[in-house]
Amino acid sequence: MKTKAAVLWGADQDWQVEEVELGDPVANEVQVQLAASGLCHSDEHVRVGDIPMVEPGAFPFIGGHEGAGVVTKVGPGVTSVKEGDHVVLGFIPSCGQCAACARGHQNLCDLGATLLTGQAIADSTNRIQVKGQNASPMCLLGTFSPYVTVHEASAIKILPDIPLDKAALVGCGVTTGWGSSVYAADVRAGETVVVVGVGGIGANAVQGARAAGARHIVAIDPVPFKREMAMKLGATHAYASIEEATAPVTDLTWGAMAQKAIICVGRIRGEDIAGTLSLVGKGGTAVVTGMGSMLDTDVSLSLFELTLLQKRLQGAIFGSGNPRFDIPNLLRLYMEGELMLDELITTRYRLEDINQGYADMNAGTNIRGLIEYGPADW
Repeated sequence: MKTKAAVLWGADQDWQVEEVELGDPVANEVQVQLAASGLCHSDEHVRVGDIPMVEPGAFPFIGGHEGAGVVTKVGPGVTSVKEGDHVVLGFIPSCGQCAACARGHQNLCDLGATLLTGQAIADSTNRIQVKGQNASPMCLLGTFSPYVTVHEASAIKILPDIPLDKAALVGCGVTTGWGSSVYAADVRAGETVVVVGVGGIGANAVQGARAAGARHIVAIDPVPFKREMAMKLGATHAYASIEEATAPVTDLTWGAMAQKAIICVGRIRGEDIAGTLSLVGKGGTAVVTGMGSMLDTDVSLSLFELTLLQKRLQGAIFGSGNPRFDIPNLLRLYMEGELMLDELITTRYRLEDINQGYADMNAGTNIRGLIEYGPADW
């Protein structure tokens, strides 16, 4: 079928909305008509070259990995969903059978090895073309298009009464942030938690820390609007920088410092590690959730402090969560009033306005921008 998509033709270029040809589902695939797609920073990392797309045929590249919609076609052998089902697309597929899935780490599923190749899980071919060329969709999803054809391992059924625009956010940003506190950092009741960076990920790290029962939640972000939003989402204190937060965290904890910190900076750099670890006390954990350049290998930290104070530096993808459990579970919490999603959507855009959406994100005016699709797109 012919549809449209936001396409990158190379690094450091703007998104171009192009007509594309989308293939029908083959065995174990489904086609989904999307209602919305979140504007996540990971796609911006591709655009600016932080994630070098070096695979042959990596461009043209179709962005987007945070989406929700309705299943319109089902290929042979699909058992988990049917036509008409509402689904959230998990940016990490989960097969349920590999060693990682069997250990309860669906976020590390072996199927993730192909996510940046553009080649479909089902048959290793490209499912979408633009101007006669094979295109690579982000995380084999490409939600910057009103229709996607994806493997059923990426489609997670949800209840039909959940608003799809809110549900889209749980495919990446919400679950990644929430899980970074609840799972990766293992925040416990009564602890002091620091969240560095309050964008689409950090805002939900705040919510996760609140849900886990943290006593003090200290949000750090240079943008006043984001600090205000952090307070609405559950932060108890907010500061513009690590330097500004150091004395208050010391006072709050009687010198013991925080038990946990989550780094959610939009473009993390090596020097962010040392500053964050300085806010963590003996036996504490700092979780690295924010992403920077794939080519950046330099990290600043005190090895003396890391060893003698027995601190822990932990990486996390998808917040160390399990898509097939956490996506429906977080949406249940939303429907019960225990998780804020409406408040996260700062601005809604048409697909044609995607470059403005990312400009707003980079300017710090959005917690999460959202592309909405409607009859004019379908």
